[in-house]
Amino acid sequence: MAAGEQQQRGISSTSTGSGRLVTPFWKEKYERDARRYWDIFYKRHEDKFFKDRHYLDKEWGKYFEGQDGEKMVVLEVGCGAGNTVFPLLSTYPDIFVHACDFSQRAVDLVKKHKDFIPGRINAFVCDITSEQLTESVEPSSVDIVTMIFMLSAVAPDKMPSVLQNVRNILKDGGRVLFRDYAFGDLAQHVEPCIEEECFEILENPTCHYVVSRHGFISIVERLMSKGQQISENFYVRGDGTRAYYFSNEYLVDLFSKCGFTLEEICVHNKQVENRSLDLVMNRNWIQATFSTATLQVPNGQHDLRACERKKDKLAADTFKKKSSSEEIDLSEDLCNMFVTSHNLDEAQTIEIKAKGHDFKIKVLTKEHQHTCKLTGLMLWESAQFMCSLLAENPSIVAGKRVLELGCGSAGICSMVAASFAQFVVATDGDVESLDLLQQNISCNLEPDLLNKITVRKLFWGNKDDVVAVRDLSGNDAGFNCIIGTDVTYNPDAILPLFKTARELISDKGNEDSEAALILCYIQRRVDEHSILSNAMAHGFKLVDKWINGVHESNGIISSWFYGNDVCSAFRSSTLSILYFEV
Repeated sequence: MAAGEQQQRGISSTSTGSGRLVTPFWKEKYERDARRYWDIFYKRHEDKFFKDRHYLDKEWGKYFEGQDGEKMVVLEVGCGAGNTVFPLLSTYPDIFVHACDFSQRAVDLVKKHKDFIPGRINAFVCDITSEQLTESVEPSSVDIVTMIFMLSAVAPDKMPSVLQNVRNILKDGGRVLFRDYAFGDLAQHVEPCIEEECFEILENPTCHYVVSRHGFISIVERLMSKGQQISENFYVRGDGTRAYYFSNEYLVDLFSKCGFTLEEICVHNKQVENRSLDLVMNRNWIQATFSTATLQVPNGQHDLRACERKKDKLAADTFKKKSSSEEIDLSEDLCNMFVTSHNLDEAQTIEIKAKGHDFKIKVLTKEHQHTCKLTGLMLWESAQFMCSLLAENPSIVAGKRVLELGCGSAGICSMVAASFAQFVVATDGDVESLDLLQQNISCNLEPDLLNKITVRKLFWGNKDDVVAVRDLSGNDAGFNCIIGTDVTYNPDAILPLFKTARELISDKGNEDSEAALILCYIQRRVDEHSILSNAMAHGFKLVDKWINGVHESNGIISSWFYGNDVCSAFRSSTLSILYFEV
C-alpha cells in the first residue's frame, strides 16, 4: 500500500460533524468478531498489559467486608487476565469470586495464574451480551459485581441487556462497582505521540504531522477525524477492540432504566506528565456505585457530583513505566492504544495460484489487520484479482515498461507481469514492506525473471523518489503501463497518487495501445466521483470501468474475462477496475 500509511479501511465518506463513521459493513464486523479481536489482544499481551488494581481496597473496601462472618460473593465481569480478581483475593481472603470474560484466552490466563485456587474462583467464558450469567452463577446470589473498564467494550445498544443480565444474579441490595472511560479522555481526542526524535509538530484541521530528524512523516489523526468512530462516543481502536466514553448523565440514565439506584458517582481527572519530553496528558475516567436497593433521592434527582471531582497530577515517565502510574489504571498502554506495531512473527506463508503461476508469499494475514499499522504487509483481494487477470491476459503488460504503485510486500502482480513485460518496477513508500517484497520476489522468481524486475521506494509526491523511478523507465521515457491495487482507500492519498502517476506515465503508447493507468480496488473511504475528478485534474481520461461487477459488454476490461472464471472466483468481493489513458 501507498507510502506506509496507517490502515484505515471500511470508512464511510459521510461526515457527521465529528468525523467519518465506519461503514455499516465494518460496524457489523466489529460486533460479530468482537470475541476474536479480544482473543488476539490477549494472545499478544497476555497478562503483561494491565497492572494489579490495588485501588479497589482504597476506593471500595467497605463493600467487600462481610458482616457477622458472612462470606461475600463477588462477580468480576470482563475479568481479563485477572487483574481485579487476584488483588481482591489477596486483600480479602474470605470472599468467593466468579470471574467471566468472553475471551477464552483471557479465562485461560486466569486459570494459569499462580494464585488461582479452584475452590475460591469460578472462572468461566460468557458473552454477557447474548448468554445468561445464570447458567454459571446462581440467581440472586452475588453481593458485588465489579465492572472495571468492561462496559465500554460493549456496543451501546447492548448495554441495557448486559445490565439486566447482571441484575439477575445480584442479591437484593447488591452493588455494582463501576469504573470506565469518561467523555473527554485523552484517548478519545488523541494527541500526537511525541517521540524522542521528533523536533517539529505541524497541524492542520484534520490531522497532526510528526516530523522526525530523519525526515519521516507519520500521520497521527484524532480519532474523530481518522474514521475510527462507530457511533456517538463509541470508537474502534487500531486492534479492532472498541471503547465507549461515558458521560455522567448517560451512565446514570442507563443504570436507572435497568432498575439500579445511584449511590455515588464522580469523574476523576489525572494529569500524566512525562517530564523528559515536557508532555502532559489529561486522562479522565468515571467511577460509580450502583445498588439494586431502592434509595430515597431528594426531588427524584441524582446528585451527579456525589463524589467531589478529583484532580491529581502524576509525574510518570511513560517509557520507564513507574509504579506510581498504577493508580490511574486506564487499562491501556498509551503508546499502543489505537495503532499497534506489526509483528512479522505472526506472518504466514500463503500459496497464490494464477494461470501458469504458483507463488508462496510471506505476508501478515488479514486476521491481524487491526494489529498492524502497515497495510503493505498484507495481501488484499484486489491484488489477487488483478494478478489472476494479468495471468489470463498477458497482452495487458506484454512488451511494456510496467510500474506497480503501492505494491506492498507481496508483489504478485509485478511478478506475473515480469513474465511478459519488457521490465517491471515494483514500488512502495514503506521500507519494511519493500524488504519483505524483495524476499518474496527472490524466493519465487527464476534468475531470468529476477533480472526483469526492480524494487524501489516511491513515496507519492516525493520529487527525488519520482525522478529516481522515472530514470528506470529508460531515457526518461516513462512507463506505458501503471498498475495500482487497493491504493485508493485514503482520501488524502488520492491527489498525490494521480500526480505521481502522471509524472511517471509515458506520453506515448507502444505500437499496439496507448499508455494506461489501471486501478483495481474495493470502494472504502473514497467514492468513484472523487477518484475520477482527481484523475481528470491530472490529465487522465477514463476509457473504461468495471464497477462492482457491472461493466460494458464490449469494453476493454470486459474482454479480460472471456474464456476464464476469474470473475466468479472473486464473486464475494465487490471489486472495481478503472482504466485510464493520458
